[in-house]
Amino acid sequence: MADGCSVAEMRFGSSSVSSISMDTISALTELEDLENVYQQLCSEEKEVESELDRLVAQESPIHTKMLALQRMGPKLQLIEGDASQLSGMITFTCSLAENVSRKVRQLDLAKTRLYNVIQRADDILDLKFCTDGVQTALRNEDYEQAAAHIHRYLSLDQSVIELSRQGEESSSVDASLVLLQEAEQKLKVIVSEKLDEAVAAVDLAQVERFFKIFPLLGLHQQGLARFGQYLSTQLAAKAEENLILATGGDVGDKRAPLIFADTLTLLLEGIARVIETHQPIVETYYGPGHLYTLIRHLQEECDKQAQKIVDKFIQQRGYHNKFQIVQNSMLKTLPGERTEPRELDPVLTEVTMMNARAELYLRFLRRRILADFEVGDIQSITKEHQQNVEKLLKHCQLSRTMQELIGYYIPMEEYYMRESVNKAVTMDFYEKGQLTSSMVDDCFYIVKKCISRALSSSSIDCLCAMINHANSVLESDFREVLYNKLRQGFPATTLQDIQRGVSSAVSLMQSSLQQGKFNTIGIESTENAKAAFLVTLNNVEVCSENVSTLKRNLENDCAKLFIQGTSSVEQAKIESCLSDLVNTSTKFKDLLQEGLTELNTTAIKPQVKPWISSFLSISHNIEEDEFNDYEANDPWVQQLIVNLEQLMCEFKVLEFN
Repeated sequence: MADGCSVAEMRFGSSSVSSISMDTISALTELEDLENVYQQLCSEEKEVESELDRLVAQESPIHTKMLALQRMGPKLQLIEGDASQLSGMITFTCSLAENVSRKVRQLDLAKTRLYNVIQRADDILDLKFCTDGVQTALRNEDYEQAAAHIHRYLSLDQSVIELSRQGEESSSVDASLVLLQEAEQKLKVIVSEKLDEAVAAVDLAQVERFFKIFPLLGLHQQGLARFGQYLSTQLAAKAEENLILATGGDVGDKRAPLIFADTLTLLLEGIARVIETHQPIVETYYGPGHLYTLIRHLQEECDKQAQKIVDKFIQQRGYHNKFQIVQNSMLKTLPGERTEPRELDPVLTEVTMMNARAELYLRFLRRRILADFEVGDIQSITKEHQQNVEKLLKHCQLSRTMQELIGYYIPMEEYYMRESVNKAVTMDFYEKGQLTSSMVDDCFYIVKKCISRALSSSSIDCLCAMINHANSVLESDFREVLYNKLRQGFPATTLQDIQRGVSSAVSLMQSSLQQGKFNTIGIESTENAKAAFLVTLNNVEVCSENVSTLKRNLENDCAKLFIQGTSSVEQAKIESCLSDLVNTSTKFKDLLQEGLTELNTTAIKPQVKPWISSFLSISHNIEEDEFNDYEANDPWVQQLIVNLEQLMCEFKVLEFN
């Protein structure tokens, strides 16, 4: 069969009308081939007709679009004209702006040169004015005015001066410079000598006068150093005088136990007062950021004087000796010398007061220095300043000395607490009418006293250490004492004694307490053992409540004392220590529950069981009348209620449930 083409080729071919040529048709001889070609040509004819119909249908939209394009012609011509006009305006504006900008740059350059000329002229005039003025001021001994002229000379632009030396007036400028340099050196010598004379004469007014001149001569560091040395000398003399009075004072004086804390307080308050007094002078004449330098010099003297006070405290109070005795006692070595807790009490109080004063003083320095840096607003070196401040405050001798004292204080306070708690347990007694024995109040009074004393030191590390030690004493030592008492159980004697009920047991207990006092150590009688068990239950419950109360109070106290200046790490440390108290309170509650279970098993169940058993002895085959009577007034139920009320009434006076 002849080759054919696709419909697409037929539609878009440039010369073909059909996919079958006439030559091909003429060459066909078979009827079947002719029919096939005929069918193909008919099919192509239908497709062509369909395509023609589609194209004819598009005539109207195309015609409409052509009309629209024709109507847009005039408008496009207007737009072309407007665009050409706008392009011309933009080109003109650009050219005009370029010309104006060039002229403005020329004017700005001229202005800058004119300003430089005026500045140079002013500097030359100032140079001559300063030359004449400084000589006159030196002759009149007006050192402030002379320093002002030198300061003006030092503030001149050196590049302008060098240009002036290359001009026509180079000789006069050189002469002025030589005179000013000589005057500068001469004035520095005079001011230094005058300051030395004022220091020797202890003339504060003259010292401050010449101290204010140093920054005008560019001697900021030298001025602060020499002024700090003068103030340090005054502080040292006063501190030594206070220390002599402290060591030679009356031992019976009311403040004698705190005399070294008071002496240290006087030293630190004196330094703080000096800083407050002279800070305005430093800021005014030396500028912001220089207070740190002055404080650094004062802190050196503070470290020396504080060390002297602490050394004298250690010597007269026998601080190291007491620590050594405490350490040997806590290590439980061979029997030897022991220290009574009451002998440590005043020493421990004095140490915490000294540390509290030092912490307050260091916080004062931090606030003052940082505030002075903030006024300077030197953002680029703020981090460096912060590091310098922390280095000064945390590594100064005062801080290290206080850390050393607290390092000795913590084990001594722990010893004081443990020994006092043990003594309270040993001296435990029960007074008639009381629900708890004496050791509960005594022990928690001691624990709160020790923690409060540690809190008053303003040292977070010290506080956390004492909270941990207190928690250990309560959780391990004191709880163990109560646990051993409860382990003895609530005693039960013969079956007859049980049947008599708790009422007779309590009456026996009361008869044994006619003297108004009950010693819980060494229980000798059953009645006393019962009373001791019940009192111990109350002790355990009160301990759990006291531990929770202690935690709440400490949270409030810490929030008030450490409201500022504490980092997130320190806050987390305090919270961790306080959370341990919650666990201790829970352990006391668990111990209470164990005691109640023992009491229920030993004292209550044996009493109630016979009453329940009696129910089985009653006949349950009753008539209707008896049922109605029992429903209104059941003798067994009434008797059970009476017995239970009587049994429980005996325990209501003791708050263990």
